[in-house]
Amino acid sequence: MTLYRLDASIRTEGSVTRAVADTVQKAWSETHPGVPVLRRDLGAHPLPADSWRNAVGVGFTPVEDRTAAQRDAAALATVIADELLAADAYLLAIPLYNWNIPHHVKAWFDLLLTEPRFAPSGDRILQGRPAVVVTARGGAYGPGTPREGWDHSTPYLRRMFADILGLDVHIAEAELTLAGVNPAMEALRGLAAQSLADAHTAAEAHGRTIAARVAALTTA
Repeated sequence: MTLYRLDASIRTEGSVTRAVADTVQKAWSETHPGVPVLRRDLGAHPLPADSWRNAVGVGFTPVEDRTAAQRDAAALATVIADELLAADAYLLAIPLYNWNIPHHVKAWFDLLLTEPRFAPSGDRILQGRPAVVVTARGGAYGPGTPREGWDHSTPYLRRMFADILGLDVHIAEAELTLAGVNPAMEALRGLAAQSLADAHTAAEAHGRTIAARVAALTTA
């Protein structure tokens, strides 16, 4: 049994998504102590910016004419595909940046989809495997808020992880995370604290859920 954890926050200290993801991982580990966690930290170690372009070029270039950069990009796509296939459950911690996903997460998705096993027109080889998506937003984006509809990240993550990759997705989300540092949001700090507490509560529950799912499958 293996848990795959992907972190995307550029902050290694003070990151909300990392902290909430820790809660998921702790709940998982209480059910599966000693089980390895395979980690990829895109926030600290983003993929090379030209990987997708070079990997796409592989499909249009005869083997003998492929550049070293193209071969390296294809090999990297294979590595990230193998990482996903090696796991039984997934923990994906991805914050909202500038109303969308971080660019290094888009680069990861794009490169992954160049790998033949993950081609969008192919079979969903991760179908039904459980996943927790952790996300955090600096402001509020719900119905009736001034920025309603500006969160272009969460719908995209649902589409990619659930509809494209076929994962059974559970979401833990925190909003108003900038209230503690933005004086203009001081009046919202109580709501921010409640949102964060709710995110940790959901994270713990989701961590136990995916752990139980995997345990049931391995003993069936």
